[in-house]
Amino acid sequence: MPPAHPFDDDKLKEECGIFGVIGLSDAANFVALGLHALQHRGQEAGGIVAHDPEQGFNSVRRFGYVRDNFTDESVMQTLPGALAIGHVRYSTAGSKGQTAIRDVQPFFGEFSMGGAAIAHNGNITNANSLRRELIDRGSIFQSSSDSECIIHLMARSMGRSIPDRMEEALRKVEGAFSVVAMTRTKLIGVRDPLGVRPLVLGQVGDGWVLSSETCALDIIGARFIREIEPGEMVVINDKGVQSHFPFRPAKSRFCIFEHVYFSRPDSILGGRSVYETRRQIGVELAKEAPVDADLVCPVPDSGTPAAIGFSQESGIPYAMGIIRNQYMGRTFIEPTEQIRNMGVRLKLNVNRALIEGKRVILVDDSVVRGTTSRKIKEMILDAGAAEVHFRIASPPTAWPCFYGVDTPQREKLLAATMSEEEMRNHLAVDSLRFISLDGLYRAVGEAGGRDPKAPAYCDACFSGEYPVEPADMLEQGFQLKTAAE
Repeated sequence: MPPAHPFDDDKLKEECGIFGVIGLSDAANFVALGLHALQHRGQEAGGIVAHDPEQGFNSVRRFGYVRDNFTDESVMQTLPGALAIGHVRYSTAGSKGQTAIRDVQPFFGEFSMGGAAIAHNGNITNANSLRRELIDRGSIFQSSSDSECIIHLMARSMGRSIPDRMEEALRKVEGAFSVVAMTRTKLIGVRDPLGVRPLVLGQVGDGWVLSSETCALDIIGARFIREIEPGEMVVINDKGVQSHFPFRPAKSRFCIFEHVYFSRPDSILGGRSVYETRRQIGVELAKEAPVDADLVCPVPDSGTPAAIGFSQESGIPYAMGIIRNQYMGRTFIEPTEQIRNMGVRLKLNVNRALIEGKRVILVDDSVVRGTTSRKIKEMILDAGAAEVHFRIASPPTAWPCFYGVDTPQREKLLAATMSEEEMRNHLAVDSLRFISLDGLYRAVGEAGGRDPKAPAYCDACFSGEYPVEPADMLEQGFQLKTAAE
């Protein structure tokens, strides 16, 4: 299966996209379209659950892309009804790389007051302790996913309705969660008290939509109404949208990396265009780290808006020095080491006529392990570039994320063990500069930069300051940031 990014092995990966529809005939078809627009948030597997008053609940879960699984008429006919939810997955918890179909969401449970399905975006940081406690009390888990804990907690709740049970269950959960769920008659959306992961509300005709991002509303012609607030629970039925706040109030800490990389550039986050934020990151980079050069080139596709901003601010021409092959097949036979080494050029190719003899600024969104940057640098030099300068549209990624992003172990993060200059030497480039954390905050609209006493965003992957204690990881020996760091 082709990755979302040409060098997917060296990119942080979001884990999920969620989407739900109520009040539209053939709701599952709308969910399939929404999941297609959210495919960048998870390419490993997808699932849809729908409800029809006559046929009850039906579900389809498949490995692979939405377009390969949920465009067949015979499949979609098995998902009738005006209420449906869906999920696209990249595994962060559970058996990474060895996903079983039972791990694919949405999860379904049958309760005394009827069935319910749930799809979760985020990561539960106390899932191990919850799972142990639930198993000790007799729960039998079907999957390796942390999200299944929510269903089991709901089953043990004494709440009189499914929304009440979900509320009680989520109060016991720590970490990050945006949830879309459904009963026979209701569509439910919830965000954790810090609002780490996104969730938005839209309207189309007489129907309502919940989605991870606004770009998925656009694909079905839905009107963006508003974001679900941090700590908010909405319950939608034929009477409309009911909202309440079941959790203890907390200061919002939305994931700042959604602005940098995860969300699609045509989405709106916190009232801001993601594209415009990324362009502004490039502007800040040009101010913080100017360099004499001939061309500004993005690393496709995530570096493009920042490269445009860098070019506009610096006055150095923008150019497509690297061309991405849009037609990688689902698999590619790699029988020899020589063929395997050509894999990079199957995905990206340097525009030699443009690059030769030029001093090139390459703009990318992040450096994780550094393997990507080295390969790209070698390709640029092989094409005859005179100099290669990297400008990175995020601060150094020095800490793992435990809130729903697949991050390597800390010792595998280049910035965890090297200074910026050491990274420059390691990558063997003429210069390497990352945007500062203050510069990133300015780009997302915080004119004064980052407030160290009360940061407006979750930036733990850069700062090492975790807004929710990662209980499971601490139990496994993870060391939090010390005062000296």
